[in-house]
Amino acid sequence: MGENTIYSINGPVITVRDTTDFFMLEMVRVGYAKLVGEVISTNREFTTIQVYENTTGLKPGEPVEPSGGPMSVLLGPGILRNIFDGIERPLKDIALLENSAFIPQGVDVPVLDPEKQWDISVKVKQGDELSAGQIYASCPETPLIEHRMTVPPNLSGKVTFAAESGKYKLNDCIVKLTDENGREHALTLCQKWPIKVPRPVRKRMPIEIPLITGQRVIDTLFPVAKGGAAAVPGGFGAGKTMTQHQLAKWCDADIIIYIGCGERGNEMTQVLEEFSELIDPKSGNKLTDRTVLIANTSNMPVAAREASIYTGITLAEYYRDMGYHVAIMADSTSRWAEALREISGRLEEMPAEEGFPAYLPSRLSEFYERAGYMVTLNGQEGSVTVIGAVSPQGADFSEPVTQNTKRFVRSFWALDKSLAYARHYPAINWLTSYSEYIDDLAPWYHAHAGGEFLSCRQQIATILQQESQLMEIVKLIGSDVLPDDQKLTIEIAKLIRVGYLQQNAFHADDTYVPLEKQLKMMQVILYLNKKAKEVIAREKPVSEIAKTGLFDKVVKMKYDIPNDKPELFDGYYKEIDDALKGIA
Repeated sequence: MGENTIYSINGPVITVRDTTDFFMLEMVRVGYAKLVGEVISTNREFTTIQVYENTTGLKPGEPVEPSGGPMSVLLGPGILRNIFDGIERPLKDIALLENSAFIPQGVDVPVLDPEKQWDISVKVKQGDELSAGQIYASCPETPLIEHRMTVPPNLSGKVTFAAESGKYKLNDCIVKLTDENGREHALTLCQKWPIKVPRPVRKRMPIEIPLITGQRVIDTLFPVAKGGAAAVPGGFGAGKTMTQHQLAKWCDADIIIYIGCGERGNEMTQVLEEFSELIDPKSGNKLTDRTVLIANTSNMPVAAREASIYTGITLAEYYRDMGYHVAIMADSTSRWAEALREISGRLEEMPAEEGFPAYLPSRLSEFYERAGYMVTLNGQEGSVTVIGAVSPQGADFSEPVTQNTKRFVRSFWALDKSLAYARHYPAINWLTSYSEYIDDLAPWYHAHAGGEFLSCRQQIATILQQESQLMEIVKLIGSDVLPDDQKLTIEIAKLIRVGYLQQNAFHADDTYVPLEKQLKMMQVILYLNKKAKEVIAREKPVSEIAKTGLFDKVVKMKYDIPNDKPELFDGYYKEIDDALKGIA
């Protein structure tokens, strides 16, 4: 085998001429700086490689070395609390080593600390038969999460050696496994897995449990299921990142993986600083104890954006295989699609709609299809829920990334710039958003959220729909000509918008609202609507009801009633009755 050298360089895309030493999707080291790259096309004449690092200073004639394996990530204890770039390099360690805010070329830092000692409990003994996915050891990775070492999915056999429980380093042999061919395999605390290959599971389960977020507009109107997929599209300034921050802080997943894919550096800095200060509401520990951050900002090499999405979902599948429920925040898939477009352009491929490559839909589907509620190889249940932000240029939802994303997700939370500018957060438009999970989740809501939850939800949605139709008339001829029952619909819809759908992330009781309180709030609003209709049926004007101050009182109930005292809602019914009785 002769030495393979660089023939041409075009941004992050390089070619090697006259070689058959490389295979598709092989990880390679490029140049004297040993930059990380991946083979993306190969024929007898040229092998094309995309480089995941900055190629500045690279010259034709420098060597390219095959690794013999695909682009993979290292999986083991130490992932949580860490901050990685798109190809799983630890940014904190690089910053300490290089004393720089930027990643130098070809930097080679261990992904996980090989010297750290972990307190390992070995779960198997000599003579045990182990199959793929079984847990052979565990350790407390953080105060919140127990890390469970599982047999790699392509391995099974008999235990010929099992270490005693105690303190071990990452690469120490814990268990020796002899397979049916008599080959011995050493199992350490870590394993590698190719990022573009989904990790196998025993079976995919039907989706029937919601991911509870504590955000009323999502939990009530547009829920997402555990193991489901949701898209958060919105133009610049509509609040995509803010919405994802809220979900990352409050959703009831065990582990959060936040991928900043092509986002602005200052936004990722804000995420890093905020998450390190936040206290997890469930445990009282730091939120970072169950969080992984993958930072791939817009000034980092464009090819690494593509890898960051796959790196994130592979880490999620690894923790899912331990029996955890994982939520991924991908912010934003549009930047990832733009990276695909740029590399496709450099490869001189035939462009499709708006210059995106023809394989954009299949790449999006590959990503979103890795979500799911699964029975793992060891019989436990785990899930990966994907929430992807989409940044259509000019807030144009008809562009290819948004349209193709809609095909593969079942919750669509359309953000509205006019709501964001009016300080209505979350700025999810209740008329253009939808969730197809409602029917699947209905049995769970009936069992756990009160039998009336879904009927109240339906009534709330109907009132908002009616308001939309009435506002068309109001725009044309003004509100004075409307009959009083229609004026009431507009008032109640306003109360729903301001008092229910709008939520204050900086208020202790309003930033996260449990389902019980959400139901009580809906019931009070609908009771006021019912009683006010009875007053109007007696031919009293809406202005009389407005004078009682009930609308303002009900709007403020989200602040006035603590989350842990739902019984206080009972007082509202008497207050409504007394106030409306007074309208003679």
